[in-house]
Amino acid sequence: MNFKLNSLFALSLSALSFPLFAQQASQIETREPEAATGVVQKQLVPGDKYMVAAANPYASQAGKAILAQGGSAVDAAIATQLVLTLVEPQSSGIGGGTFMMYYNKANNKLTSFDGRETAPSNADENLFLNEHGKAVKWIEAVVGGRSVGVPGILHAFASAHKQYGNLPWATLFKPAIALAEQGFEVSPRLHGLLVRQLNPGVMSMPVINEYFFPNGEVIKVGSIKKNQPLANLYKDIASQGIDAFYKGDNAKAMVSAVQKSKIAPGKLSVQDLANYTSKERAPVCIKYRVYKVCSMAPPSSGGVAVLQILGLLEHKDMANIKANSAEAIHYFSQASRIAFADRNKYLGDPDFTQVPTEELLNKDYIATRAKLISEEDKKAFPGDPVDYLSYANDDSFELPSTSHVSIVDSKGNAVSMTSSIEMAFGSTVMVNGYILNNQLTDFSLSPRKNGKLVANRVEAHKRPRSSMSPVMVFNQDGSLRLVVGSPGGSRIIDYVAQVVIGVLDWNLNAQQAINLPRTTNRNDYTSVEKGTALEAVVPKLKKRGHDVRVIDLNSGLHAVEVKNNRLYGAADPRREGMALSDLSSNKASFKF
Repeated sequence: MNFKLNSLFALSLSALSFPLFAQQASQIETREPEAATGVVQKQLVPGDKYMVAAANPYASQAGKAILAQGGSAVDAAIATQLVLTLVEPQSSGIGGGTFMMYYNKANNKLTSFDGRETAPSNADENLFLNEHGKAVKWIEAVVGGRSVGVPGILHAFASAHKQYGNLPWATLFKPAIALAEQGFEVSPRLHGLLVRQLNPGVMSMPVINEYFFPNGEVIKVGSIKKNQPLANLYKDIASQGIDAFYKGDNAKAMVSAVQKSKIAPGKLSVQDLANYTSKERAPVCIKYRVYKVCSMAPPSSGGVAVLQILGLLEHKDMANIKANSAEAIHYFSQASRIAFADRNKYLGDPDFTQVPTEELLNKDYIATRAKLISEEDKKAFPGDPVDYLSYANDDSFELPSTSHVSIVDSKGNAVSMTSSIEMAFGSTVMVNGYILNNQLTDFSLSPRKNGKLVANRVEAHKRPRSSMSPVMVFNQDGSLRLVVGSPGGSRIIDYVAQVVIGVLDWNLNAQQAINLPRTTNRNDYTSVEKGTALEAVVPKLKKRGHDVRVIDLNSGLHAVEVKNNRLYGAADPRREGMALSDLSSNKASFKF
């Protein structure tokens, strides 16, 4: 593949010309996980047998190759993510975690695998407090070993593959090994994010700086980048299983890198790695009009919040409200405010905290909350789904630099998988060719507020709350309708909910729904996407009392729609993703 010639990667770099100082200041102020690097329009991709939609063409090609060999959706998801670790290192990888939803068509079973990171055994609620007992500044928390949680993605993969894999484990590593050894062409997005220096650790941490800035210069667009250390590790994991990651030399190297980090040494231990266990969890679902919509259960806050937004909007006739209208954006923002108010107070790791998931999704509770949606913009406050919990709101930043993969295989099985290393380039601690997460900053930095404990505070072995929201939608007859998800930090919730409404209420196809101008409200202000038709409705929103901010909204939605016995794949024009099917002519540009 020639990135210079491929129109998919002809992303505009003109935005990189203004001073880096201003960009960094803006990044820190808005706390966005990644920056926008251009828009390239995508077309809906049809398929008859299988489909994969992922965040980078190399990764999509790897997934497609596995599907073509008779691999399951789980097989393809694993192969896709292994390549994403290499070619999209700023967003996700084996040094991070995942939420993977899996639908087995043969037995009509939907399950999910929680590969979320956990806090080290020596971590406690004081992890991010300074000598005065106050929470450290955000920028001090995200960089270095202190923010690294125990990576969970490979354990989740092994668990899912054991149950639902078709191809041998080692086969799934072949595309990524070949690409790491042969080299991949650096994309404009990766180059652009490095130029912007969004994460200060990239410039100050030696190993990662040497990898991305060889000889002191940033890797160029279209240049060939190899990663032999990662290829060597993949070979070990392919032949020995995940013990090659969680035990032995790699585990020792990981622990050493964290504990001896140049910035904020961390608490990760070899015992933490050896003892990590992913969890299979039942998803959460609601009925939305005639459909069943399902997502990830806690510690994902995103799944519950997406479903709450839909449940609240079921009380509005969204089908007869025009997309992109001030009325549609207003009602959506009010529903989102309410969902975020509940999310910020009640959601956390259910293994450590009483999380009233069923109560938050109860139809009567949602109906009561829906009455709060008025014709004027109003701040929402947490409801009282139960009378026995008293938590404080938390102050986590949740900046997942994240990726999403949607897949349907030839047997109709499906995967909706969101994975993350948190902020762009994670903790910037790099070992054996991969970057370690900084997911511990998804915990509340302050364990107490106004004398009350925060549900999402740091505790040993606990999973931090996440906004990742992989979603599957099913028709009234139980058949699969839509597979979708997105990166984007806490804005993921709104991004995904908006696409679901676009497909189900506004009768848009998946690509049209993804192309819709984005809007979010996290119970703070109403954002509308810069340079889109939504700017025209700003005056009307302001008349309703909205604090409106026109900004880049950097979603990375990937979807597979099932309609009339055909598959349709869609990728977000805001990033460099691609959908590929059995009908796609694209062939992998690397041999394996």
